[in-house]
Amino acid sequence: MKKVLGVVLSLGLLVGLAGCSSQTPATGSTNPPAAVEPIKMGRVDAAAHGTNAVTIAVVAVQGDKIVGVSLDEYQFMPADKATGLANSEGLAAKNYKDPAQVLASKMVNSEYYSNNMKEKAGSTVAYADNFNAIVEFCEGKTIAELEGVLTSTPAEKMPVDTVSGSTLADTAGYVKAIVDAAKAAK
Repeated sequence: MKKVLGVVLSLGLLVGLAGCSSQTPATGSTNPPAAVEPIKMGRVDAAAHGTNAVTIAVVAVQGDKIVGVSLDEYQFMPADKATGLANSEGLAAKNYKDPAQVLASKMVNSEYYSNNMKEKAGSTVAYADNFNAIVEFCEGKTIAELEGVLTSTPAEKMPVDTVSGSTLADTAGYVKAIVDAAKAAK
């Protein structure tokens, strides 16, 4: 009987202690929980890689912190080697200057584009890996932090010295597109 009573009292104590460690503020507390900032989305089209491509940066911002980034770039590529955007063969193709070219995502065609970069510029890092490194670098930072990086780092040092893992010569342009999209968040 003493053992059963001891177990019941022990369980009662555990339940009582668990109730004391609740995360809910006590009634009448002068410190109500902080309101969670809404997540806002921003999007920009940019010329981060010069005049032959269009960069699309979509950014989720909470307060002034970047919490998510989608980054891609589009340019014309050979239709027989690259997967074009949706409807490339249909309505959109009617307006292409060269029917042997399709407007294509570099991320979707990362393998083809990476091989192209390897042949023409000696690149050793896959295109998608470069973009993923840029995204990972930007996520979790504030707009002001990224602006500070852009103003304090020469563009030619940006790929290697600042954004670890990205070897793209235009890394600063992609980071700027992300900053601009974050500023456009509504």
